[in-house]
Amino acid sequence: MRRREFIGLIGAALWPAAAGAQQAKKVPRIGILWHAGSAEEEVPYFGWIRRGFSDLGYIEGKNIIFEDRHPDEKPERFVALANELVNLNVDVLIAISIPAALAAQKATALIPIVMAPPPDPVALGLISSLAHPGGNITGISFMAHDLVAKRFQLFKEAIPGLSRVALLLNPNTPQDADRAVTENKIAADVLKVSVEPVVARSASDLEKVLSEVAERRYDGLIISQHPMYFAERKQIADLTLAKHIPTISPSEVFVEAGGLISYGASWQPLFTGIATYVKRILEGEKPADMPVQQPVKFDLALNLKTAQALGVEFPPTMIARADRVIE
Repeated sequence: MRRREFIGLIGAALWPAAAGAQQAKKVPRIGILWHAGSAEEEVPYFGWIRRGFSDLGYIEGKNIIFEDRHPDEKPERFVALANELVNLNVDVLIAISIPAALAAQKATALIPIVMAPPPDPVALGLISSLAHPGGNITGISFMAHDLVAKRFQLFKEAIPGLSRVALLLNPNTPQDADRAVTENKIAADVLKVSVEPVVARSASDLEKVLSEVAERRYDGLIISQHPMYFAERKQIADLTLAKHIPTISPSEVFVEAGGLISYGASWQPLFTGIATYVKRILEGEKPADMPVQQPVKFDLALNLKTAQALGVEFPPTMIARADRVIE
C-alpha cells in the first residue's frame, strides 16, 4: 500500500472520532438561585440577566443551559435549592439576593458563585475584600448602605416638613437589617429627623405594618433594599398611596410601580453584567482573583402622578436633575 493511501485511510478512520468529540463538547450549565416564586415575579431582573448572556453570544439550550430555582422567599427553600443546584454539578451558580448568596456559600466551596446584589458582602462574610474576594465567590455589590445619607437628603428636599420617618425592614437578614438601622439613624440625626424601624418579614405582613405607619402619622416611609420588598413593590405602592404615605426606595422599579421617589444604583447594566463574570469564569478565571463590581451610575426617579395624589410638590430643581420622571 502506498504511503499516501495509508495516511488517507488513517485520517478517514480518525475523522468520525474527532468530529464526535467536537460535537460532544460540554455545554455549560448555569444555576440561578433567585428569591421570588417565579420568573414572572423576577421581572425585570430575569430578562436583564438573560439579555446579558444573549449579548455575549450565548443561546439558551444551544451553547448554554440555565437551571432556574425559585425559593419564593422561604428560608428553608434557599438552602434546599442551593444544594439541589450543587448536586446537579452546575458550572457556575448565580445567587440573587443575600439569602441566596448565603445559602450558596453554605452549599459549596468549590463551584464558582456569582452574587448580586448584596450591599456589603464583606460584612456578610461572603468575601474577604472587594478587590480580592479570596474564595469561590465574586460578583456585584449595590452599595445600598453607602447611599442612605443621599436618599435621606432627597426625601427632606421633597418634603421639607419631614420630621418622623418609618424605616421598613426585614430582619430575616439580621446583619443587613442592623446595618440599615445604624446608617439611617446617622443620616437622620444630621437632618434633625427621627427614624423608627417597622418590620415586615413577609408579604402578608405589609397591610398591617403600613396601616400602623399611617395610624402613627409618620411623615414618610423609607423602603430598605430587601428582595421581598422588590417582589412586593406593587402591593407596597398601592398600600402606601391608599394610606397617604410618601415613600423613598432604592430602585426606580418602585417608582414605576407607583412609589414616590427612588434613588439608587442603575440596576440594569449591573444585572446584564453578571454574564460577563460567568463568561470569564467559564474561560478559566478564578472568582478569588476577580474584583467585585460596584455601581458607577446612580439614578433619581420621581413619580409626578403619585406626588399629586399625595399633595407633594417637587421643587423644580429636583425635577430638572431627575434621571426619570413618571407623569
